[in-house]
Amino acid sequence: MTTTFRHPDILEIARREGRVTVDELAERFGVTSQTIRRDLTSLTRTGALQRVHGGAVLAAGVSNLEYEARRRLNATGKQAIGRAAAARIPDGASVFLDIGTTSEAVARGLSAHRGLMVVTNNLHVAEIFRAGSSGEVIITGGSLRATDNGLVGPLTVQSIESFRFDYAVLACSAVDEVGDLLDYDLDEVHVGRALLRRARQVILVVDRSKFRRTAPVRIANLADVGCVISDAALPQELAALCERAGATVEIAVPA
Repeated sequence: MTTTFRHPDILEIARREGRVTVDELAERFGVTSQTIRRDLTSLTRTGALQRVHGGAVLAAGVSNLEYEARRRLNATGKQAIGRAAAARIPDGASVFLDIGTTSEAVARGLSAHRGLMVVTNNLHVAEIFRAGSSGEVIITGGSLRATDNGLVGPLTVQSIESFRFDYAVLACSAVDEVGDLLDYDLDEVHVGRALLRRARQVILVVDRSKFRRTAPVRIANLADVGCVISDAALPQELAALCERAGATVEIAVPA
């Protein structure tokens, strides 16, 4: 297999898992570690990957991955998170689901619940419930973001301020080493901050790839949420932060 053919496969693995390692790629492709290092160096020069010790991660920056790439990234982990989050929300609850492919996994997990009041600024979430839920679905106002069918802006925040949710499911693009929840879009950050004010319990849904990325805008901190659900153990310092803050941490193991 030539370098030209390896590169798309390496990028696909990175999108799916959030990280690639030299040893695993060398074994997968049947080439030497030095060959893989050259591949990763080449992909780093194009801006697709960022080198870390032992391998590479998706490149950090000030813009997010395209929507379909985010949907494919660690899909099995997000499904597990979605099921775990849904299990914490009872029938008859009021719940807000925000923009993000992990929030959509939660929506699929909730599709068999009954009597929910679902409020969302995510048209993909609304479509999931339209197809299978007997509960009420309310879509916020706001400006439609064509890249991911999300609604953002002052009207979205104003809509959220009209409610007091039992649960809010919050996603983010990255979690840094001090536990700050980060995103790329300032309008989306304002939505997340409004949820923290208007929900009795906030469930942060964050798959393992988010601990290997960065983003420029701060939403809040892990200490500000009541429950964190991930598909892998949190880094030690972040787990300790959650323990000090009294936040519940659940590891959802993919099937």
